[in-house]
Amino acid sequence: MSEQPAYLNSSLPIPQRVADLLSRMTIDEKISQMRNGADALPNHPGPDGKPIPAYDFWSEGLHGVARNGRATVFPQAIGMAATWNPALIRHVADAISDEGRAKYHEALRRKGSTGMYQGLCFWSPNVNIFRDPRWGRGQETWGEDPYLTGVMAAEFVRGIQGDDPHYLKAAACAKHYAVHSGPEKERHTFNAIVSKIDLYSTYLPAFKKLVEDAKVEIVMGAYNRTLGEACNASTLLLGEILRGQWGFEGHVVSDCGALTDLHRNHKVTADGAESAALALKNGCDIGCDCVFYDNLKEALERGLVTEADIDVALSRTLGTRFKLGMFDPADQVPYAAMPMSVVNSPEHRELAYQTAVESIVLLKNDHQILPIRSDVKSICVVGPVAGDTNILLGNYFGLSDTLTTLIEGIVGSAPEGVKIEYRTGAMLSQPIPNPVDWSIYEAAASDVTIACMGISPLMEGEEGDAILTTENGDRAEIGLPQVQVDYIKRLVVQGAKVVLVLSGGSPITLGEIADMVEAVVFIWYPGQEGGRAVADVLFGKAAPSGKLPLTFPKSLDQLPPFEDYNMIGHTHRYAEWEPLFPFGFGLSYTQFTLDNLSLAQKTLSAGAELTFTVEVRNQGQVAGDEVVQVYLTDIEASFPVPLHNLVAFRKVALAAGESRTLSFSLPAESMMLFDYEGKQRLEAGEFRLTVADCAPGARGQALGAVEPVSDTFWVK
Repeated sequence: MSEQPAYLNSSLPIPQRVADLLSRMTIDEKISQMRNGADALPNHPGPDGKPIPAYDFWSEGLHGVARNGRATVFPQAIGMAATWNPALIRHVADAISDEGRAKYHEALRRKGSTGMYQGLCFWSPNVNIFRDPRWGRGQETWGEDPYLTGVMAAEFVRGIQGDDPHYLKAAACAKHYAVHSGPEKERHTFNAIVSKIDLYSTYLPAFKKLVEDAKVEIVMGAYNRTLGEACNASTLLLGEILRGQWGFEGHVVSDCGALTDLHRNHKVTADGAESAALALKNGCDIGCDCVFYDNLKEALERGLVTEADIDVALSRTLGTRFKLGMFDPADQVPYAAMPMSVVNSPEHRELAYQTAVESIVLLKNDHQILPIRSDVKSICVVGPVAGDTNILLGNYFGLSDTLTTLIEGIVGSAPEGVKIEYRTGAMLSQPIPNPVDWSIYEAAASDVTIACMGISPLMEGEEGDAILTTENGDRAEIGLPQVQVDYIKRLVVQGAKVVLVLSGGSPITLGEIADMVEAVVFIWYPGQEGGRAVADVLFGKAAPSGKLPLTFPKSLDQLPPFEDYNMIGHTHRYAEWEPLFPFGFGLSYTQFTLDNLSLAQKTLSAGAELTFTVEVRNQGQVAGDEVVQVYLTDIEASFPVPLHNLVAFRKVALAAGESRTLSFSLPAESMMLFDYEGKQRLEAGEFRLTVADCAPGARGQALGAVEPVSDTFWVK
């Protein structure tokens, strides 16, 4: 009986096991492992004695296991961001990786190997900053704020990767590194020119947090160039920052097709061999680009790379597979026995429901029309998204046999005896040819009209995905489509009392419609339980507590050019224009107050923490959740700084009449800002601390936000 190879000895350190496997592989075998679809290794046994099977690194788990059949479909990432509930998001990610584990091992049992989308490397979360509402992929992100993005996405990573001391449950991926947020039409060619202030204070913090704090296993490069270098071959991004400054120990994967862009579109190399060599030597360990890294054979022959360069990259990608337990007996891997019963289980469906409830943002509620009163006797439901399953799913989605549309949820939640009529009334973006429309009169005769409007993933998404756009997935306009605007006007003119329920993965400007309707409820792409969650909020069985993770402008005219990556004029941190709805905003069915802000010290020594307390009170008649948000402003900075920075937040559940004193302790890093050279500095001077329930500014209070409390302090 032959001796077991060292790479199968689970008692040895992973680096030693990887080195042993590499020592047994030919150069052709090594190159065959450099693609996302790594070949089988028939000459090398796995832990079961059979040849090491093929493995595809490409799997998706943005808001549920995606593109792999049945799964629980949670709200789209931007909706999860609107919960402002990091603990909830960790539970969601834990459920996603449970389902991924179960499906992976079931595929192995059935056919002995796994294919694309059936593996354990989930290329999520997307932590690009949603700096412009025109970007179709903004729905995949956690919003416009680097702090909120980092906190929420870090919990997502922890949930995906698990907490076992020896094994990853799955591998999460921070993407797209870095300075990437459209336009989709130009993603293969553009060069993002940014100052070091913007690079380090806006575009990199979330990546840094995921690498240093959450220990994310994978980082994916972006298609574009940043400061002249292709992101998948950048000495600055991959070498100096990611592995140098941050100490990243996982592996880097290219975005799909991005290595071909190096010579074809960015023109930084002459051919495929040069592109492969440049990317490999600068730190891109695996190519999601068909068999592009097969060019490494030619690169070797031309002396552009060495076998040692290939070994460095393979030590990282194989290291991930070892951490996932792929070279150990199944009975040693704690996740290998995950049953298929977890997939779309009742517990996961309930988690999807709760997440959808917490993601819903109440933007307007005149005359307290919501929740719908018990004396309402007739309801008319209209709109193109009321029966649309697309708006439940967003993009990068899984499939479920338990999808609940808005109309299904409303019918299921409405009290018995209430008359409900349903008419489409308007299409998403095209006029209805028939000049006769009875829905207007049905709506006018009803006590309440629920108008289910907005946009869908057909209208915004990734390049080649959203089939109703002319901008490769982006939006040329950010208003509600005119056909829907015209229909709402007809409803209101006829006398209908309209509750506007809006779907979408990005801000929608409303113009005069905002003043014409009684209420506005933003639901994002709410996942498979979206219909039930939205209906329960409308009827008061659940209370809205979502807060906007981005700013809604009043019009496209307020925005800088889409191609401009300079942050001035973008997001709540730098835009001085008045928004339609500010970052962090969201109403409740109760009323909260903030009071008694008390700083432990008004003067801090450099490096000291800022500690303070604040009282939050529910002064209404029903229970509710409030998100207490903390913002800092450096009043005396000697270099350009944000208008304010979100530095802390806390979601608090309070019974009617209940108050609670919250304690915060902000590290000195919260007061440090990046200078012209990208160096983090803490300058002496005056700072303003603001505690609020949306970004500072008069607009929030005009809309009904809580009156903020603030104070100043000094750093000496």
